[in-house]
Amino acid sequence: MTRPRPRPRPRPRPRPRPAARRAAALAARYALLLAVLVLMTGPLAWQFLTSLRGRTENVYAGVLPAQPTLDNYVRVAESFPLLQYTANTLVVAALAVASNAVFAAMGGYALSRAGWPGRRTVFTVLVATLMFPFESVMVSMFLTIRGMGLVDSLVGVWLPGAVSVLNILIMRSAFLAVPQEIEEAAVLDGAGEWTRFTRVFLPAARGSLAVVCLTSFMGAWDDFLWPLLVLTDSEHYTLQLGLKTLAGATTTNDQRIIAAGAMAALLPMVLLFFALQRFFFKGVGEGAVKL
Repeated sequence: MTRPRPRPRPRPRPRPRPAARRAAALAARYALLLAVLVLMTGPLAWQFLTSLRGRTENVYAGVLPAQPTLDNYVRVAESFPLLQYTANTLVVAALAVASNAVFAAMGGYALSRAGWPGRRTVFTVLVATLMFPFESVMVSMFLTIRGMGLVDSLVGVWLPGAVSVLNILIMRSAFLAVPQEIEEAAVLDGAGEWTRFTRVFLPAARGSLAVVCLTSFMGAWDDFLWPLLVLTDSEHYTLQLGLKTLAGATTTNDQRIIAAGAMAALLPMVLLFFALQRFFFKGVGEGAVKL
């Protein structure tokens, strides 16, 4: 009798090579980043495409507009005083940038210097204030602004945001990153406190200072709740508050005009970010908050 031949054993599957494994991980990473990009920019892209649709075109008919037009932006300028609201917002934003750059730099420098009593206590109190949301203090802030007689004024809109605690902490971390040897060399050269601050520390923290200026401008430009509480006269409205009236500016409540107004308010921020993104990303790493 012939013996049955043994069945061949299945060959083990070859293990994926390290290069293939790295390529798969890289592809998964890029797929995740692409999904996040679509999720974050999808609503903005939809708003922009809606602002380009014609008057007779259905807003929800497809993704791309059949007859792209800039007529909606012209209608926005005709519906409400766009230039006046933009000028009011620029005034508040400019004041916020200037005050935050000055006070945050000074406060961060003071907190980064050792040798004065109470420094740890002040730092702890400032960090603790970050836990309180704006809604928990806005009533007391409004009463304070009203007591100062600044209701319905651009100064009243700017004053609560004159300096941010987070900006102070960013500048403190940037100043702490300056090597101590540089400060000691400046002291040996006879540089005083103010000279060291302006000639040594500020140039070394330019990236963080750019982050402070950019975030302050964005916060003042996008602020809606506080101007809504303070301002009553439409002549003093900021741009975000003025956009609230855009929905009732036309009898048809046209979504195309509302989308065009939103994109007109967003465009300066986009241009500013792309112009200063090199300083922004450099400053984010330079001024990472260290507790």
